[in-house]
Amino acid sequence: LSSYGFGGILADDMGLGKTLQVITYLQSEWEDKGRGQRPHLIICPASLVYNWESELQRFAPALPVRVIAGNAAERKREIAAIENGDVCITSYELLRRDITAYEQKIFGCQVIDEAQYIKNHGTQSAKAVKLIRASFRLALTGTPIENRLSELWSIFDYLMPGFLFGYERFRKELEIPIVQSSDEAVMQRLRKMVQPFVLRRLKADVLRDLPDKIEKNTFTRLTGEQQELYDAEVKKLQLMLTQQSDEDFNTAKIKVLAELTRLRQICCDPGLFLEGYKGGASKMELAMELIENAVSGGHKVLLFSQFTSLFPQLMQKLTASGHSYYMLTGATKKEERTRMVNAFNQDYTQVFLISLKAGGTGLNLTGADVVIHFDPWWNLAVQDQATDRAHRIGQKRVVNVYKLIAKDTIEEKILEMQEKKRQLSEQLLSGG
Repeated sequence: LSSYGFGGILADDMGLGKTLQVITYLQSEWEDKGRGQRPHLIICPASLVYNWESELQRFAPALPVRVIAGNAAERKREIAAIENGDVCITSYELLRRDITAYEQKIFGCQVIDEAQYIKNHGTQSAKAVKLIRASFRLALTGTPIENRLSELWSIFDYLMPGFLFGYERFRKELEIPIVQSSDEAVMQRLRKMVQPFVLRRLKADVLRDLPDKIEKNTFTRLTGEQQELYDAEVKKLQLMLTQQSDEDFNTAKIKVLAELTRLRQICCDPGLFLEGYKGGASKMELAMELIENAVSGGHKVLLFSQFTSLFPQLMQKLTASGHSYYMLTGATKKEERTRMVNAFNQDYTQVFLISLKAGGTGLNLTGADVVIHFDPWWNLAVQDQATDRAHRIGQKRVVNVYKLIAKDTIEEKILEMQEKKRQLSEQLLSGG
């Protein structure tokens, strides 16, 4: 693609070594041209900046690596000092702040890692990466489509602006017929347009010796006070919606979303927002039962949740049961994050509590072979990314994945929505 002047998406399934493939490409460029080539720029989430640095040092120690991080003055100095052949690494957030400093720079290869960060084309991150001048643009993501087709358009707008037209034309000619009418001919047209520029291999095709991943929706019922609270919250939301006109609804979407979040919290544990709640929480009991069974069988557990406010209670229960644990959230410092991950893969700690957003990318946790998703997220791809912290190259054991679902609640509706999104992604990206 580079030699023909195109851009591309490296969309390999999670855990197949997209980082290593990029490093191999940069190494081959270095061997051909050395300092005679333009510098390269890698943009990734902040939590992965030092991960990229260590992988480059490990697999391609000859490459000159420049991390553009630190305070504003330090970053300005680093950008000014960029030399030909340098492999520069920065985060989406810092690129946004420093974008004017890059105006005079031209890069050989621009790589965006976890490219779903630019899925909304109106965001500052999406605009910033598109302002960088580079001969070859590459996007890395195991999930090119998480929720809607416009996300794929935004990535192509970065790779090759105009190839999928302007957004309005794309929406009218391709997105609406596919999404609203399931038009197979239009789907086929879009598939033919994008497939030459997308490399997507699945673990089942590549790692024939990778142990299975067994996924199971594990249901529980709300009871007693927890059920009463849920029913009352549903009635409150229904009442709110029936009293609203369409116009009111459009202005109150944030409030509706907050109410839906409240329903999800009740499914997990009403104590998340009700101080002094002493009633039961059936999902908490189920999670502890699964952890007990796993640990007694000599397994290590990753537990993911959207609600980090659950963790103190889980930690209390784990301590009372005599189980050791680590915890990783968005507040965990990058260095501490790396230390805990390395320690967990080698020591006897039994449980790793991880927030879905903070721990869904850039972690290798093959020390675990049991994954528990405490609550479903609107987007299956995000949960799959988290699961694949354990189910990836290096895993020697079958990985068991438990998704905890409160029966007859909003969580079952979320499962339905996840399935629709998965089908859309598979239709477009599967097949040759």
